Amino acid sequence: MEIRRAGSQHSAKGPADWFTGSVRIDPLFQAPDPALVQGASVTFEPGARTAWHTHPLGQTLIVTAGVGRVCRWGGSVEEIRPGDVVWFSPGEKHWHGASPTSGMTHIAIQEKNDGKVVDWMEHVSDQQYSG
Repeated sequence: MEIRRAGSQHSAKGPADWFTGSVRIDPLFQAPDPALVQGASVTFEPGARTAWHTHPLGQTLIVTAGVGRVCRWGGSVEEIRPGDVVWFSPGEKHWHGASPTSGMTHIAIQEKNDGKVVDWMEHVSDQQYSG
Protein backbone atom coordinates (compact mmCIF):
# COMPACT_ATOMS: atom_id res chain seq x y z
CA MET A 1 0.00 0.00 0.00
CA GLU A 2 1.13 3.51 -0.73
CA ILE A 3 -0.47 6.75 0.45
CA ARG A 4 0.41 9.98 -1.31
CA ARG A 5 -0.46 12.81 1.02
CA ALA A 6 -2.23 15.88 -0.30
CA GLY A 7 0.32 18.54 -1.14
CA SER A 8 3.23 16.10 -1.33
CA GLN A 9 3.55 16.42 -5.12
CA HIS A 10 4.43 19.67 -6.85
CA SER A 11 1.97 21.48 -9.10
CA ALA A 12 3.15 22.38 -12.58
CA LYS A 13 2.16 25.11 -15.03
CA GLY A 14 0.66 23.72 -18.25
CA PRO A 15 3.31 24.22 -20.97
CA ALA A 16 2.48 26.77 -23.68
CA ASP A 17 3.27 24.14 -26.34
CA TRP A 18 0.31 22.05 -25.13
CA PHE A 19 -2.10 24.61 -23.65
CA THR A 20 -3.67 28.00 -24.38
CA GLY A 21 -4.17 30.19 -21.32
CA SER A 22 -3.45 29.54 -17.65
CA VAL A 23 -3.48 25.85 -16.66
CA ARG A 24 -2.26 24.11 -13.49
CA ILE A 25 -1.51 20.39 -13.41
CA ASP A 26 -1.52 18.58 -10.06
CA PRO A 27 -0.24 15.01 -10.34
CA LEU A 28 -2.39 12.49 -8.47
CA PHE A 29 -0.96 9.07 -9.26
CA GLN A 30 1.26 7.11 -11.60
CA ALA A 31 0.91 3.44 -10.87
CA PRO A 32 4.19 1.53 -10.79
CA ASP A 33 5.00 -1.10 -13.43
CA PRO A 34 3.45 -3.32 -14.57
CA ALA A 35 0.36 -1.10 -14.12
CA LEU A 36 -0.20 1.45 -16.90
CA VAL A 37 -2.62 4.00 -15.42
CA GLN A 38 -1.87 7.55 -14.36
CA GLY A 39 -3.99 10.51 -13.32
CA ALA A 40 -3.82 14.22 -12.63
CA SER A 41 -6.10 17.02 -11.55
CA VAL A 42 -6.03 19.77 -14.16
CA THR A 43 -7.36 23.27 -13.49
CA PHE A 44 -8.11 25.64 -16.37
CA GLU A 45 -8.72 29.37 -15.89
CA PRO A 46 -11.57 30.87 -17.98
CA GLY A 47 -10.82 30.50 -21.69
CA ALA A 48 -7.88 28.12 -21.13
CA ARG A 49 -7.75 24.84 -23.03
CA THR A 50 -5.56 22.03 -24.29
CA ALA A 51 -4.18 21.79 -27.79
CA TRP A 52 -5.63 19.09 -30.03
CA HIS A 53 -4.30 15.71 -28.94
CA THR A 54 -4.89 11.96 -28.85
CA HIS A 55 -4.24 9.20 -26.32
CA PRO A 56 -3.05 5.78 -27.51
CA LEU A 57 -5.28 3.93 -25.02
CA GLY A 58 -8.00 6.57 -24.55
CA GLN A 59 -8.71 9.02 -21.75
CA THR A 60 -11.35 9.51 -19.05
CA LEU A 61 -12.15 12.97 -17.66
CA ILE A 62 -14.11 13.44 -14.43
CA VAL A 63 -15.25 17.05 -13.99
CA THR A 64 -14.94 18.17 -10.37
CA ALA A 65 -15.54 21.94 -10.50
CA GLY A 66 -16.62 24.78 -12.75
CA VAL A 67 -17.90 24.76 -16.31
CA GLY A 68 -15.88 23.43 -19.22
CA ARG A 69 -15.90 22.54 -22.86
CA VAL A 70 -14.85 19.44 -24.81
CA CYS A 71 -14.72 18.70 -28.51
CA ARG A 72 -13.67 15.81 -30.69
CA TRP A 73 -12.37 16.30 -34.22
CA GLY A 74 -15.31 16.85 -36.57
CA GLY A 75 -17.76 17.18 -33.68
CA SER A 76 -19.46 20.06 -31.93
CA VAL A 77 -18.28 21.80 -28.77
CA GLU A 78 -20.04 20.33 -25.71
CA GLU A 79 -20.43 21.90 -22.26
CA ILE A 80 -19.32 19.85 -19.23
CA ARG A 81 -20.10 20.36 -15.54
CA PRO A 82 -19.19 18.79 -12.17
CA GLY A 83 -20.10 15.10 -12.05
CA ASP A 84 -19.87 14.66 -15.84
CA VAL A 85 -17.58 11.87 -17.04
CA VAL A 86 -16.12 12.07 -20.55
CA TRP A 87 -14.48 9.16 -22.42
CA PHE A 88 -12.27 9.70 -25.46
CA SER A 89 -11.55 6.54 -27.46
CA PRO A 90 -7.98 5.50 -28.28
CA GLY A 91 -6.61 7.75 -31.03
CA GLU A 92 -9.63 10.11 -30.95
CA LYS A 93 -8.42 13.66 -31.69
CA HIS A 94 -9.90 16.07 -29.13
CA TRP A 95 -9.43 19.03 -26.80
CA HIS A 96 -10.86 20.13 -23.44
CA GLY A 97 -10.77 23.20 -21.24
CA ALA A 98 -12.72 25.85 -19.36
CA SER A 99 -15.64 27.88 -20.63
CA PRO A 100 -14.97 31.51 -21.61
CA THR A 101 -16.42 32.81 -18.32
CA SER A 102 -15.78 30.03 -15.77
CA GLY A 103 -12.76 28.03 -14.72
CA MET A 104 -12.95 24.23 -14.74
CA THR A 105 -11.14 21.40 -12.97
CA HIS A 106 -11.16 17.77 -14.04
CA ILE A 107 -9.35 14.60 -13.14
CA ALA A 108 -7.70 13.14 -16.24
CA ILE A 109 -7.00 9.40 -16.30
CA GLN A 110 -5.08 7.67 -19.07
CA GLU A 111 -2.83 4.65 -19.61
CA LYS A 112 0.68 4.32 -21.00
CA ASN A 113 1.30 2.47 -24.24
CA ASP A 114 5.03 1.82 -24.75
CA GLY A 115 5.67 4.55 -22.17
CA LYS A 116 3.53 7.14 -23.97
CA VAL A 117 0.19 8.61 -22.79
CA VAL A 118 -0.45 11.47 -25.24
CA ASP A 119 0.36 12.77 -28.71
CA TRP A 120 0.15 16.58 -28.85
CA MET A 121 -0.90 18.38 -32.02
CA GLU A 122 -1.79 21.92 -33.12
CA HIS A 123 -3.37 24.54 -30.89
CA VAL A 124 -7.16 24.98 -30.89
CA SER A 125 -8.06 28.20 -32.72
CA ASP A 126 -10.40 30.77 -31.16
CA GLN A 127 -12.97 29.86 -33.84
CA GLN A 128 -12.76 26.12 -32.99
CA TYR A 129 -13.02 26.95 -29.26
CA SER A 130 -16.11 29.11 -29.80
CA GLY A 131 -17.79 26.35 -31.77
